[in-house]
Amino acid sequence: MDELDSALVRMLQEDGRRTNRDMAQELGIAPSTCLERIRSLRKSGILTGFHAEADLAAIGRGLQAVIAVRVRPPTRAVIEAFQTFLEGMPEVVSIFVLTGNDDFLVHVAVRDTDHLHAVVLEKLAKRPELADVRTSVVYGHMRKKVIGPA
Repeated sequence: MDELDSALVRMLQEDGRRTNRDMAQELGIAPSTCLERIRSLRKSGILTGFHAEADLAAIGRGLQAVIAVRVRPPTRAVIEAFQTFLEGMPEVVSIFVLTGNDDFLVHVAVRDTDHLHAVVLEKLAKRPELADVRTSVVYGHMRKKVIGPA
């Protein structure tokens, strides 16, 4: 990746709906060059997709929590099966598979505390492989929109 590719990645992370012509003009390159560079970034796997970001509170999921989970036995089969279970839960925003004391950190977005309580007790705690669960309510969440190369 050169400076031009980095600039295109940054611009698309800031606004994935930005037009090719607009980006080309800002960078001082031909629209055809810009389009070819973006195609190359997609083909190489640097750009993996484009998505819309929704306001969680506006869609009825104003309460977020991070749930630390430990499963037993800590085998590949158990970890993969539990991850598949989590991926199917509509409340789950993201899943982190970890080393250390916890096997997973699960970011959830729910309606309210009653909904969070139900997720923990009626979904997670019923799983036979669950050894430990700790829930932390999120007061605020910030996600960097632009992440540059290392």
